[in-house]
Amino acid sequence: MNLIWLEDFVALAATGNFSRAAEDRHSSQPAFSRRIRALEEWIGAELFDRSSQPAKLTEVGEWFIGVAQELIARVARVPGDAKKVAEASSVTLRIASTHALSFTFLPRWLRSLESNTTLGPVQLMSDVLQRCEALMLQSKVQFVLSHAHSKAQGALDAEPYRSARIGEDLLIAVSAPDEEGNARYRLARQGGPAVPMLQYTEESGLGRIMRAVIGRKLESVPAQAVFTAHLASVLRTMVLDGRGIAWLPLTLVQDDIDQRRLVAAASNDWEVPLEIRLYRDSELLGKAANAFWNAAIGV
Repeated sequence: MNLIWLEDFVALAATGNFSRAAEDRHSSQPAFSRRIRALEEWIGAELFDRSSQPAKLTEVGEWFIGVAQELIARVARVPGDAKKVAEASSVTLRIASTHALSFTFLPRWLRSLESNTTLGPVQLMSDVLQRCEALMLQSKVQFVLSHAHSKAQGALDAEPYRSARIGEDLLIAVSAPDEEGNARYRLARQGGPAVPMLQYTEESGLGRIMRAVIGRKLESVPAQAVFTAHLASVLRTMVLDGRGIAWLPLTLVQDDIDQRRLVAAASNDWEVPLEIRLYRDSELLGKAANAFWNAAIGV
């Protein structure tokens, strides 16, 4: 039995049309039909009633569709499961972190953990939140570190994943100062001049949070998007260059604010409180990963 036969069978069961299913599977219809027939010969029973159009599943086919889907899903999990087994004796920690936290929070946080426990080698992958989530979903990392907000749930905020709050942050609207030290650009009320906005892309976790928490509120003020980027660090550079307003994590711009290189560009009610959360799979294999988690949550 060939795994391709199962995928062909599921495709045909979805449409009942041999031509369309063959096209979906990027196969010629004769080759596709031969594989379906080969699967039926292996099963020992017909899976489709070909006397009707579209073709319908036989009683055996109705039973086998669940079996086929389960087998395909199980095979897809094999690489990740094998990796977890290999991790049981591994001392290397694989962490995916959003860029903003990789440069600011993560180094200090790891140092604080090392004062109480011994950490093994750390393999860090720094990327936008969407790709960090994908690495966890594919079992390529053991942990994901990111900003979070209760109104902006992501792929890791549901079973089988767990998370712990390990810090806090704040998204604040900032601008470069003018010659008098005031904000060069400031968020105005309705009817005022439009201010240039520096925004996050759809892939950005901070952008996801901003849209969920203050997206509607922002629609009520005059603003014009002039620049879009994945990374808070890029937006920070543009703000420092006087290009407009951006909402940036306080962990990233605290020194800029203290040195008056950046100033607040909106009132406090525009601030967005953030959690810094560490995500993990429900199952951690290996002493090193478990010891790291326990140290992170203070067990």
